[in-house]
Amino acid sequence: MKRRAPALAAALCLALAASGCATRSAAPVADSAAQPAAGAGAHTTTVTQLQKFMWFFSPYRPDIQQGNFVSQDMLDQLKEGMTRDQVRFVLGTPMLADLFHADRWDYPFRLAKGNGEITTATVVVYFKDEKVARWEGGNLPSEREYIERIAGPVLKFKKAEEKAASTSAAPGKAPLPAGSETSK
Repeated sequence: MKRRAPALAAALCLALAASGCATRSAAPVADSAAQPAAGAGAHTTTVTQLQKFMWFFSPYRPDIQQGNFVSQDMLDQLKEGMTRDQVRFVLGTPMLADLFHADRWDYPFRLAKGNGEITTATVVVYFKDEKVARWEGGNLPSEREYIERIAGPVLKFKKAEEKAASTSAAPGKAPLPAGSETSK
């Protein structure tokens, strides 16, 4: 029994080291090839079955969102000739507005889920004479798909809403104000 303890401890340490306990993501973040180009749209890196199994031994990792989420619905509202204020209203304040590239706004986005799945997207808007000349980006998820990725499938929420609606009061009867009910 005493001889097994060091071997068991060594095996556990080896499993934790192999699971990537010290690493945060499935792909190296510093690698520029892992970051998609603006025209490539959203890119998701998934983890292998071995990584999923080994992450059982690693500590809790929360979901981390960085940057501006730009949905396909928001990008569809973007039109050539819009002013900077109109673009800011539709897409939000840009994450990167470089002094040396004043006619370019970058909207990078990165969602690192606790299970190691990474989603990245980049939208770049180019201006000419203070108006939108063109933009790069597309093939982005809708807002509903993004919420499903974070909170789970929306079908569960629809069933809960339908159940709540069926247990509420009948559609033809409105509740009376408190104290005005009469007994007949």
